[in-house]
Parts: sequence; C-alpha cells; structure tokens
Amino acid sequence: MEKLPSPRDGVNSQLTRMTPAFLTEIIRWSKYLHLLSTCRLPEVLPGKKTMKVWIEVLTPKQALFFEPLCRTLKREGHEALITTRVYREAEQTLKLKKLRFSVVGSHGGGTAFGKLTASAERITQLANLIQRWKPNVAVSFSSVEASRVAFGLGIPHVAANDSPHSWMVARLTIPLTTFLCCPWIIGRSVWKEFGGPLRRVILYRALDPAAWLKRHRPNHDVLRQLKLKKEQPIVVFRTEEAFASYLMGKASDKEPVVGPIIEELLRRGLDCQVVVSTRYGMQAPVMRKRFGERVTVVDRIIDATSLLSYSSAFVGSGGTMTVEAALLGIPSISCFPGPKPLYIRYLERLGLVETIRSPQEISTRVHRVLTDPEAFEGQSRSGKQLLAKMEDPVAKILSTIKLAGKERTH
Repeated sequence: MEKLPSPRDGVNSQLTRMTPAFLTEIIRWSKYLHLLSTCRLPEVLPGKKTMKVWIEVLTPKQALFFEPLCRTLKREGHEALITTRVYREAEQTLKLKKLRFSVVGSHGGGTAFGKLTASAERITQLANLIQRWKPNVAVSFSSVEASRVAFGLGIPHVAANDSPHSWMVARLTIPLTTFLCCPWIIGRSVWKEFGGPLRRVILYRALDPAAWLKRHRPNHDVLRQLKLKKEQPIVVFRTEEAFASYLMGKASDKEPVVGPIIEELLRRGLDCQVVVSTRYGMQAPVMRKRFGERVTVVDRIIDATSLLSYSSAFVGSGGTMTVEAALLGIPSISCFPGPKPLYIRYLERLGLVETIRSPQEISTRVHRVLTDPEAFEGQSRSGKQLLAKMEDPVAKILSTIKLAGKERTH
C-alpha cells in the first residue's frame, strides 16, 4: 500500500539540504523565541511613571462615580486605595461593584455632635493609614476627613463636587482642595464664597451620573430579585438623605417625605407596582409597617440603574436617582425637601424634571404618565439625547489627577 505523504516530509527534505551553520542559527533563534513566549511581560512599560492614588468613597453615588476611575487607573498600572466608613449603602455598593476597600471610622448619624466626633476620630485613623501608604494624590467627593488629612500630609487633593447646596461640607473642604472638578452648569463663581481655588476649578460638560450611565447596560435580573413583573408598570420612589447636614431639621428618618405620596397613589388604585428605595436603618421598617405588601421596600443595594431603566415613572426626594431617571428618559418628579440643587434646576429648565411637593398633585402626574405614556415620549427622547451629548467626567478627572500628581503642597 502506498504511504500517504506526511506534512513533515517536505520540511525534512528541505532541512537535509541546509548547511550546518544555518541550522545552528535556526536552533539559536528558536530558543530565544521560546524564552520570550514563556516570559510574562510587565503591565507597565519601563520608564512609565506610575502613581499611588487614594480614593475616598462615602456614599453609593460616589462608589458608582469613582468605579470607572478605579478601573482605568489600575488598567494603566497605577495603584488605588479605596477607603470608606461604616455605612451600609456605601459598603454594599462597593461590594456589588467588586471593588476592594478599607473601612475606616463610621458615619456620625443625624446630629451635629455625632458628626463632629465621628469626623474627628476618622481623621486620626485615616492619617495613620495614609501616612503609611504614602499616596501621590488623594481623590474624594469633597470628603471632610480626606480633605483635612491630605492637606495635613501635603498630598495634592482632587475633589469632585456637584453639591454646593451642601454648604457646611463645602466650607470645610473647598479651601483645602488643590483641584476642584464639577459640572459646567455650576461654573466657577459659585465656589468663590467658599474660598475655592477658582483658577483650579475644572469643568466637565456632564452631570455626574453620566460617569456610570454611559457605561451601563440594563439587566433584567433586578426584576427577578424584587419579584416584579416586566409587563406591569413600575413606579419607583427614593427616600431622602435624612442624615445629611443640609437637611438637618427638614427631614426625619422615621417619617420619609415620600410616605404621604405613596399613600395617595395607592388610594387611587392605579394598576402599577410601587417600589420604595430606602436609606439608613429606620426608613425600611417604617415603610413596611405603613404599607405592608402593597409596596416593595428595598433596604439593600441593588442595580438601581437597571430598575430605573424598566420603570414607568420616578418620584425622588433625593438628588442622584432623580438625575439618573431623567437622563434615562424616565418621567421624573422631585420632592426634594431642602434647597433645590443646581442640577435639578437645570433639568427643570429642560423639561426633564418637575418639582412638586403636593402628594395629590404628584399622584395626578403619575396617573397621567401611566395612562397616557405617549404624551411623555418627547421628554424621554430629550433625556436620552442629553446623556449622549455629555462628555465622560472620568476622562477629565483622570487628567486632573495626573496633573496633580506632579505637584506638592509642601
């Protein structure tokens, strides 16, 4: 039987015609190639300067905002240390995003004395940690403790801030900030009364939620987690930041602002699923006791952005989720109990958010959204188009961090 030719036959016949010197050269180069294939190349090219960046995350919004920044820094070969405090929502959001973090100190609660003493203790604890880790740059959302520690240890501090209405925090942090990054709608002059570094205010043409909304893809698993039906309208409510300094005396953890609104909505007997996203310890038990199984009370961190994506309407007494909903094209109502944030005013002017305080009026508006959704299609398109036009805040903050890394405060 005739033997079929082997693919090696032709190669072997060629090798027999090669000179010994040429064969030796081939063997030598093959050894080099094998050595290169087994070596692990460094992630950072030799000579490229890397940084150690300390990132302070104190709220769920900050975890969402800084997550893309953390990923980008690590991808470029830099080191990132994330610190937070004992605060359920912040810790759960960081875990949800699979980010490693260190818990330092605790939240001061809803009293001025509690906030003061907790802050003082955190400053000492953070100072010890940061002195050992020795970062090149500090990054925070105008954290009082991070600002003080960075300034005291001579570390350039890049702060993001879209909340000048939180004036107590601003007075304590803005004068200590090396660079301040904020949405263009706020501008530079607003920070002047707080002693801000006006020549070092970096503006980005975006609202903060654009940092994660531009990267987000809705996941319907959140509906399964909350036992919600995709085919039935969903109305989402968000309770207020009752312990925030700018709401002291204006809000109560035990009496959320959205309570009477939900009561009025349920009284109308609308065909919808009501979801209440709560904060802190007392809001969830209060809501459950008041409404029972008529509403779905969320007292843990979920993929809230996906939940909003599948919602028909949103009513919020906070800020971040209201902006999220508006940019996702969801008809949004704000019942914020404190001074109206600048970003809410901006979205109002564009017709993407309505500020209504009356439970009866809010219920009437939600009723119209559910019964005549076509009337809000233009608003929905405008919200999505606005998000598409916004720049990525992460890129602006990253370039600012690199600039700050070249500086020293002492």
